[in-house]
Amino acid sequence: MTKVWTYVSLVLVMIIWGGNVVAIKLLVNAFTPITITALRLFGAALTVFVVLAVMRQSFRLTARQMAAVFLVGLCNVVGHHYFLATGLTKTTASNAGIILGMSPLVTALFAAVLLRDRLRPLKLLGIVLGFTGVVFIVTHSSAKIGAVSIGDVYIVGAVLTQAISFIFIKKLAQTVDVVALTAWMLLMGSTILFLIGLATEQGGLGQLAKGSGSIWFVFFASAVVASGIGQMIYNRAIQRLGASEAAVFINLSPFFSLVASALFLGETIHLVQWFGFLFIVIGVLLASGALEELVLSSSRKQMTG
Repeated sequence: MTKVWTYVSLVLVMIIWGGNVVAIKLLVNAFTPITITALRLFGAALTVFVVLAVMRQSFRLTARQMAAVFLVGLCNVVGHHYFLATGLTKTTASNAGIILGMSPLVTALFAAVLLRDRLRPLKLLGIVLGFTGVVFIVTHSSAKIGAVSIGDVYIVGAVLTQAISFIFIKKLAQTVDVVALTAWMLLMGSTILFLIGLATEQGGLGQLAKGSGSIWFVFFASAVVASGIGQMIYNRAIQRLGASEAAVFINLSPFFSLVASALFLGETIHLVQWFGFLFIVIGVLLASGALEELVLSSSRKQMTG
């Protein structure tokens, strides 16, 4: 797969993840948040194991690799999703959106320190432009910006654990098949989250019986397409592009979430938010290296033509 197709696949994943925000809102309103999140991610794990079986790829890992994948699961699945679910109950959606928009910058900084990635001026400019676009989008949503709260601290925790996990995934992908890594990461993380849900959410399992057919359709779509296949494609992109380059695309997710909210929940997209989306697109093109790749690809075609 060429880099251009990797960029296209990342955009498609961000469209899916943007719509998944609406799905998650529906799910946590219908069930207890930690329990349903654990079950959703367990469904995602089963999906990836099925993909491995269809592809006839081995999912066996050594004890050392399993220990490393367990650490990734603690960060990417348990830490990120626990902090995110808890934080969203204690802060505004706008505050959360702005803080989550810092993920590419935090990932780039971790990559520079831990992986010795060079933080080029063009990449830094792209990250700043992308973050500016996120601010434009979330500050003009229907939710109001609130004061700093404990919920904001939880969202910062979600950003930090996610960024650290991206670094782990990049390093592990050098020796472990990315699809197998994703499957075990989701399975281990969802199991721990389920145990946390049992301990902290009374009646969480009992609420599952009250779910309607439509909400269970949303659940399976979220688990299989967004959390299973989407996470698998994203981890593959981290392997191909790098942790910080792939993370930049996360800035697209808030806008696609806004589009999904407009389509399914009747929310309005303001002109300023379209302006913010333009900032994000420019930022992604600069920070990910996609613009350079497109220019080089076009030059090669002209030379061979």
